[in-house]
Formats: sequence, C-alpha cells, structure tokens
Amino acid sequence: MNSFVSRRHFLASSAALGAAAAVLQSGRAEEPAVKDPAIPVVDTHEHLWDLSRLRLPWLNQARAANFRRSYLPKDYDEATAGINIVKTVYMEVNCDPADHEAEADYVIKLCQSPNSRMRGAVIGGSLQSPKFADYIKKFATNPHVKGVRMILNDPDRPKGLCLERTFIRNVQYLGELGLSYDICIRPAELMDAARLIEQCPRTRFIVDHCGNRDVQATDVKSRLAWEQGMKAAAAHDNVVCKISGIVATARPKAWQPSDLEPAINFCLDTFGPDRVFFGGDWPVCTSVATYRQWFDALTSIVRTRSPEFRRKLFHDNAVRFYKLT
Repeated sequence: MNSFVSRRHFLASSAALGAAAAVLQSGRAEEPAVKDPAIPVVDTHEHLWDLSRLRLPWLNQARAANFRRSYLPKDYDEATAGINIVKTVYMEVNCDPADHEAEADYVIKLCQSPNSRMRGAVIGGSLQSPKFADYIKKFATNPHVKGVRMILNDPDRPKGLCLERTFIRNVQYLGELGLSYDICIRPAELMDAARLIEQCPRTRFIVDHCGNRDVQATDVKSRLAWEQGMKAAAAHDNVVCKISGIVATARPKAWQPSDLEPAINFCLDTFGPDRVFFGGDWPVCTSVATYRQWFDALTSIVRTRSPEFRRKLFHDNAVRFYKLT
C-alpha cells in the first residue's frame, strides 16, 4: 500500500498561485483556479478497481482504510466533472498476481465500451517471474494493451530487483512486443532504473510520479540522489516522465502549488517538452487532494509556459506515445 498512499520553474504568476491556493484552502474544489478550455486532456494514469473482480492485498494495510471500496468508471466521471478529459489510459492497481489476467480482461472490456474515454491500458505483471512471457503473450496483440507495470517501491520488493537477469530479460521482451514499462521505484534507486533502461534500448519507459520525489523531504543528499537518477534516466531517448502522483506526498490540508513546483519544473526541464505527460493518479491523489485541486495546481505551475508546451504536456505527447485513437 505504501506505493499507493505514500507516493508522492515555478513559472506561474503570483496571482494565479494565489487563486489556486485560495481554492485549496477553502475546499471549494468545484471552482477551478485556472481555466484553459482550449487544451484537451489525456489522463495517462487512471486507477479503477472493482473489488468483486479483483483482490488488492495492499488494502489490508491500515493506511489503506479510506480506499477499501470499489472505484468504478462512474466514480471517475464524477471526480473529473468539468475537466476537459478526452481520453484516459488505465494504470494497473497492484492486485494479487493471481488476478492479473482478470484485471487485463476487465480493462480491455472497458476500453472496448463505446461510451468509455479509456483508450488504452497498462496492465500488471510479475516481471521477476520466468512465466511472465507466457502471460504477456496472451495480451500483446490486443490494441488496447499499451504496456506493463510492476511496482518496485513496495516494502516487500528488494532493492536491485529490476537488475536481476529474469527481470531484465522480461523488460527486453516487452520492447520486442512493442509494449512499454512503467517504472515506479524508490527515489534513491533511480540509478538502478537507469541501469535497467541502458540494457533495454528497444523498450519504451515511463518514469512514474516524477520519480516518486517526496515534496516534504528536506534532506539535501536524498534530493541530489533523486536529481542524479532522473538525469540518468532522461539521458536515454526511450524514456518519458509522467507528471503525476507527486501531490500525494504533500501535507494534507496544508499544501499549496508552490510546494510541488520545484520538483515538477525540474522534471519538465530535465525531460523536455516532448517527453512529459500528465497523469491524474486518481483515486490515490485523494489522500491529499481532489482531482480538481491536483489538476488546477499543475495548470497553475505551467501557466506561463507556451500554449504548445501545455498542449504537449496535457494531450499531444500521450496520444503519440500510446498511439491513442
């Protein structure tokens, strides 16, 4: 559960920031602080889970108490009402590995629904398993399956797991199949991620949640390790960064967009305008903020960047990367 609840050049004008902060402090999430209706939005990190279909072991942890219910498409629609989201990409939910196939079948059907905005899915998989290739072959040719994620920052995931031979070979195989791999790893282990990337030049990678930077962390050594790891990952052209999840590391009820600004702008500048895209990370973000509060905060932070940059961040890069239709 830690990976879901504990995940975590400010260029906006002071007026825009003040408006965003007022919304956050007042709790009036229905009134967006910043409006940019011309830009359609692709949410590349939509979590859904139906507890009648899937078992999520992390829900048994104490910190997961607020998430012990199903989160369905109708709930997502309510949470994102008023935001111009035109397409979404499902993100796996760390379910019991025995339910991976059930999860994939479930989200593929959602993608096929004519009324759904979901256009793709990143499904779960056990990349440390010698049986992974047999599993992923069943879904590799499905046009809705875009990639795989296996969370690496859970307490039971040992350091260095992504550098084990079987893991590397399976990630290489994803590239051979035309599928991507989402990296969700502890910030201090981003250099391991960079070593994995180096050995898998044909695989496309996404660094989730701004490299899991904790915006409350003040330790200079940990910040420098995160920065070095992110730069090492960004040095490879087959890697993009997902601007997501970081709000979940902020102080509940006491955060402002400026708390997120340094880490977000570091990621945007390190990866550049063509290798970043937005992710909602709902409902995980609700441990600290509503969907709208997170969306408005990011919109405030990038407000003075060019319209082209913002359109790439919120729409174009995701459509191109995932080949969304």
